[in-house]
Formats: sequence, C-alpha cells, structure tokens
Amino acid sequence: MIHSTLPRTARRTRARRASRILLALSAMAALIGVDLPDAAAGPPLGVTAWALPGATADRVGALFAGGRDGGHHCTAAVVHSEDGDVIATAAHCLESPSTTVFAPGYRDGKAPYGFWKITGAYLTPGWTESQDPDDDIAFATVAPVDGGRTGSVEKAVGGFPVAAEQPDDPTVTVIGYPRTLEAPVRCANTTELLSATQRRIDCPDLTGGTSGSPWLVNGALAGVLGGYEGGGNVPEISYSAVLGDRAVELYRQARS
Repeated sequence: MIHSTLPRTARRTRARRASRILLALSAMAALIGVDLPDAAAGPPLGVTAWALPGATADRVGALFAGGRDGGHHCTAAVVHSEDGDVIATAAHCLESPSTTVFAPGYRDGKAPYGFWKITGAYLTPGWTESQDPDDDIAFATVAPVDGGRTGSVEKAVGGFPVAAEQPDDPTVTVIGYPRTLEAPVRCANTTELLSATQRRIDCPDLTGGTSGSPWLVNGALAGVLGGYEGGGNVPEISYSAVLGDRAVELYRQARS
C-alpha cells in the first residue's frame, strides 16, 4: 500500500556532504541571460551558477523542516495537478512532514509566494519500510500556512509536468538550494545511467540542501536529486532514481 498520510515515525535524513560553494557562482551568474527550462538558457554544461528569478526557478523552493523559522534543509518543486497543490521532492526530505513548510521562489530570506504547509505525504512502502534508494522520491500536497493567501501554489507560480519516460542519457537541468546559501543555483549537463534504476549527473557544488531538487528535461520533471548515496556523498556527482511505475503511481494519487 502506498502511504498517503503523514508518517508517524521520523526517519534519518541521509545528508549530502557539504563543501564550499565556488566563487565562480557570482561570476557565472552574469552569463545567464534568460531563465528558461532548457540547458541552453544558462551557463555552459557542467557549470553551476545562480538561478535567476523567473518562471522556471520560481516553481522551485526551499523546504524548512522546523517551520518558517527553521533553516532550509532540502529542495522541492511544484508539479502540475488538478487542484494545483502538489510538490515533488526526495523521500528522505520528508522526515518530519508535519513541521515542514515549502517556500517557492525563496531568496535572500524572503518568500515572495508565501509559506506552504504539507497536508499529505506520498511515499512508497519501498522507502518507508527499507529506505530503498530506488524509491527515494516523494510527492506531497500543500496548503497556505496562513489563511490570508487564496488560490493554489500552482496558480501562484505554475507547475512542471511529470515525464517518466526518458532516454538513457538526457540533458538535465538541476535547480536547488544549498543549505549554506539563501538563493538557488542551477546546473545543466548530460547524464548517464548508473544502473537501470539510477541516473547520474556531473555538476559541481550541489551540496547539502539540494536533495529533492528537480531534474528537468525540456521543462518537465524527470527525477529529483536523491536515490543512490542519498543523492551523492560528494558535491560534484549527484544521482536521481529513475522515475518508474511506482513513482508515477505516487504522482497519480497525490494529484487526484
């Protein structure tokens, strides 16, 4: 059975090893002209730079485990749904969903689209029972933390379609929030299969906090940073579980 209620037992987050963000981030930001969902909109392949505000980056946000006053520990992204209330992240990022909030477009201590609390978490038994890295993807529904905001999170920022069927080596754009930074970074590169169920990308400085970052192919969500080694134990190499039937079923249940 797929779990569609908030887990009662906290699970250990597999943290990615932190490292210093390259000073080149600031220099490379100037190379970004327009924030589009494809790799051609940013710096050269394999270079990590700031993700400028825009339609794509604003759909990505930081996850705060201790509510809005806690530090951000992971990344999530809005995906398309009928009610406009679904986000995608890594399963290991939802250790404490009842106290986790999502801030799309978060930068410099400000949440321009507000904070959103998690109202339901969708994880497979493969993760909840054995933390299978092939099941390190989750979907969640969200609602405004305060009652003053109307409409859905997707109405506010838009949502990525989910595209499970991908070639073995697509070019992927990753957007995420390193724990030590207050704005998102992005990197695009070609990918390769580590195995039939895990995909690998070489991008520098995707450090702790970028777990759950969307892997975008032509503007569609094709994975999230996580899986093997919790997404990677060095900042230069990251992983994502290949979206399969179980992940598609999670998505179907979360959006229905």
